[in-house]
Amino acid sequence: MRNLGKIILLITLYLSSIYADSVKATVSNTSLISGNRVNLSIKAIGDNIVFPRIKEVSGNMVISSSDSSYSSYTFGINGRKAEISKTRNISFLAEDNLTIPSYSVTIDGKVYKTSPIDIRVIKSKSEIKEKDPTFYLELKVDKDRVMVGESLMVTAYFALKSGVRLSQKIRYTPPNFSGFLVTDGTQGKEYMKDNYQIQELHYIITPQSEGNFTIAPAKAQIGVQDRVRRDVFGMVFGTQWKETISNIVNIEVLAQPKDSDMIGDYKISSKIDTQSVKANKPVNLTIEIEGRGSLESFEYPNYDIDGVTIYSNEAKITTKVKNNEIYSTYTKGFVFISDKDFTIPSREFSMITLKEHKLKVLAIESFDIKVDSFNHPSISPNQGVIQSKEKQQVKIKEVIVEKIVKVQVKGVEWWMLIVAFGLGILSTLIIRWIPKIAFKKSYNNSQSLKILYPHISTNPEVEDMVRRLYASQNGDKSVVIDKKELREMVERFV
Repeated sequence: MRNLGKIILLITLYLSSIYADSVKATVSNTSLISGNRVNLSIKAIGDNIVFPRIKEVSGNMVISSSDSSYSSYTFGINGRKAEISKTRNISFLAEDNLTIPSYSVTIDGKVYKTSPIDIRVIKSKSEIKEKDPTFYLELKVDKDRVMVGESLMVTAYFALKSGVRLSQKIRYTPPNFSGFLVTDGTQGKEYMKDNYQIQELHYIITPQSEGNFTIAPAKAQIGVQDRVRRDVFGMVFGTQWKETISNIVNIEVLAQPKDSDMIGDYKISSKIDTQSVKANKPVNLTIEIEGRGSLESFEYPNYDIDGVTIYSNEAKITTKVKNNEIYSTYTKGFVFISDKDFTIPSREFSMITLKEHKLKVLAIESFDIKVDSFNHPSISPNQGVIQSKEKQQVKIKEVIVEKIVKVQVKGVEWWMLIVAFGLGILSTLIIRWIPKIAFKKSYNNSQSLKILYPHISTNPEVEDMVRRLYASQNGDKSVVIDKKELREMVERFV
């Protein structure tokens, strides 16, 4: 009986431990290569669970965080009991050895703590070239501390040892630029260094908010001949894939000392084609900003002038890397049309310089436009028609009717000749006009605008079509353009 009581007591204690609140932390792997992702899961069991807010783990910024929950039912000596478990999943990138600290989780008003976890980080193959000297991948930045809105350049260096022959194309996975506005990678220099063929790939990134950010590593795979796998003739036919992972990069993003429209060292200029124009004729203004820095996120605001129709084209932005620095050019054009005098107002933009972090002002001057609105005298319906006081004499035309002589050629009826002649004319017309019908070229709005714009002052119909094309390009859905009319008009000037 005593043994039976002990057994019942042990079962009771065991079941109580199952139902008891608990918390546990686990990781996907305790040993990994530098720059790889660590997945941390904190699982808690209970009714009312409160997890801590975790933004970084041992100095490594959290790149993703999510929660999941699960409910199940167990049966014990007290009947059925519901068990609720919640899990917080956290991911971060590890570059060096670290210890995940103990975290406190509140369950049903009581605080529970997880156990610390040691993570061993092995340096990436790109840093230990002697382990696999075939190739490596490395990330570098031109600066690791920037302001919000200040662009920086990330360069990926792919190095392949001289003489290595690849059997497949290189498989490349770019870095993860979470939290940045990214300009697609552009190919940089290609050169030889230390018996390696180096290929550079440039990324221009712009932070959108302050904080500490981590650029996840890039990856590359190369396919080389697998000399172990051979066919029946002894020829190598297999491919062996090798992978390398780059280092990670940490970026500190600071708040701007003062709000500004752009960050860089730029100059701004404006050019207008005329300041004296006839009524309803176009005035063209071109704005250009150029200098050191990135203008990918800059947007020049539109003008709004009473009584003036204004069109603008899409801004053209060119970005290039020169001496490992970013240079940009921003160009935007405006068209102004009015029947009376008007003024294009001045504009000012604030700029924070790159080195001194000083606030400067870039200004666009104003332009006074003189419009010749002279109105020609109107012509009444009866004007312009010259009437003679004398009645015009009616001339009677003499009609000569020739006698038609029916001619019959022996063996060939006369109507056969007429049919043959008609068919010949019809064939000539078909040969002449079918190619034009079959190969009529279509023009989109942008192409048509470029062709018609130089002829805007020669024909009011062309001017009206240009206005409608500009309005359509600027999103005016009320404008309807007849494609046939547009094509016929364009073909007059092609």
